[in-house]
Amino acid sequence: MNASRKLRRRAGFTLVELLLVIAILGILGTVVVVNFGGESDKARRTATLTSIGAINQAIQIYKMNAGRYPKSLDDLTVGINDDEPLLKADSLNDAWGMPFTYKLDGKKYVIRSAGADGVQGTEDDLTN
Repeated sequence: MNASRKLRRRAGFTLVELLLVIAILGILGTVVVVNFGGESDKARRTATLTSIGAINQAIQIYKMNAGRYPKSLDDLTVGINDDEPLLKADSLNDAWGMPFTYKLDGKKYVIRSAGADGVQGTEDDLTN
C-alpha cells in the first residue's frame, strides 16, 4: 500500500514543480532578451530578481518538507527524503555569473546578489 501511494504521488507534476518551471522559463526568456536586446543591464536585473524569487520559493518548500530552513543554498540542490532537488546547482548564480549569498538569522533570511559591480554591500545589490 505504501508503494502504491508513492507511485500515485509521482504520477503527475505538483504545483510547486510547475511554479519552478515557470520561474526558470522566465529566467531563460530574460536571457534571450539580454542577447538580442539593447537593455542588457535591466534584463540582467530582472533575471536576477526572478532567480531570487525562485530561490525564495524553493526555500519555503524546503522548510515545509524538512521542518527547518536550509543552512545554505546548497541544501536546495540535494533532494529531501528521496525527492528530487528543488534547484539545480547552476541556478545559484545571478545573471552576472556571481553566486547568490544566503544569510539565515532565526526565522528571517536574506538572499542577495552583488549586482552589476560584483561587490556585496553596495547600492546596486539585489535582495529578496
